[in-house]
Amino acid sequence: MDLHCEAILEEYRENLPRFEEVAREIRAALQKTFDDAGLLLAGIESRVKTEKSLAGKLELKGSKYATLADITDIIGLRVITFYIDDVDKVASAVERLFEVDWENSVDKRKVHEIDSFGYLSLHYICSRPGFPYRFEIQMRTVLQHAWANMNHDTGYKSGVEVPRRYLRNLSRLAGMLELVDEQFSQIRSELTDYRRRVQALVASGNLDDAPLDGDTFRSFLDLDPFGQLNRRIAAVNQAEIQDAALMNFLPVFKAIGCHTLGDISRIIKQYSEGAYQIACYQLGLTDLDIISASLGPQDICIAYLLKNGGGKPGIKRLFDALNGESESNEALAELLMEQANDLPFMNQ
Repeated sequence: MDLHCEAILEEYRENLPRFEEVAREIRAALQKTFDDAGLLLAGIESRVKTEKSLAGKLELKGSKYATLADITDIIGLRVITFYIDDVDKVASAVERLFEVDWENSVDKRKVHEIDSFGYLSLHYICSRPGFPYRFEIQMRTVLQHAWANMNHDTGYKSGVEVPRRYLRNLSRLAGMLELVDEQFSQIRSELTDYRRRVQALVASGNLDDAPLDGDTFRSFLDLDPFGQLNRRIAAVNQAEIQDAALMNFLPVFKAIGCHTLGDISRIIKQYSEGAYQIACYQLGLTDLDIISASLGPQDICIAYLLKNGGGKPGIKRLFDALNGESESNEALAELLMEQANDLPFMNQ
């Protein structure tokens, strides 16, 4: 290695602690930006080029660099996303945080060779005020990242050492993974559109057009459909209503035959009075001053089962589904069956 390259190496050694500090600072700045934006990532990696790696680079093409500042990847970071379209979101954040050297940055996603999948990163060469050295930020999906890592030792990138028949199989796999990458993003986009349509249906009151699933039921719960009943029940003892997660009622409503949100809405309307009577029977002789928001939907389901022949087995299954299987659930179901005879709605 000539004196010129030795001087570059010496500059590297003198600044190594600063490089490591800046790498941590850049990574922290990126992480905070993505956290603030609510962008879920597979990971952020950072590294400072080792002296051995830098020496190898200088031995190959040291005359290309006048100073250490001409080498743009002394500090390198990699942001790994789950979805293709998130790469552009990451890039937008990087552009706001740092000055991008567009002339030396490369969008390898525009490469269309059949064997290029694992190398379709977006590479930005960046700088920041007060730091005289540029750094590289690579952005790619988790599948691209995994593919590149798995093929690092195969010679696949150069295509020289690997026999042609293996290259063909690798290329086929690369194409399959690229399709998977695209499909994941497309499915997420379609699900997002579906959720927007569902929210619009629920907001407009077209509940019969909203099929019962996790997304529609979650949107339905946002309307507080059991709130009126819960407030009426709470008034029995002037009780406070404690919030509770109600998503576990989704399989319960499905089990009793609901297929749309309209079905649930009709059950609420039809059986709220019965649910109120059940609650009054349960609370009337107590001094409970806190009730769970799950009491209203639970008693609606009990009222439905009592009126439609679900009997003790049906009520026990309800308690098993909501609270976990327990021997005490059978005793509770039996008690409710005995109380049912005294409830006015059962004789209507």
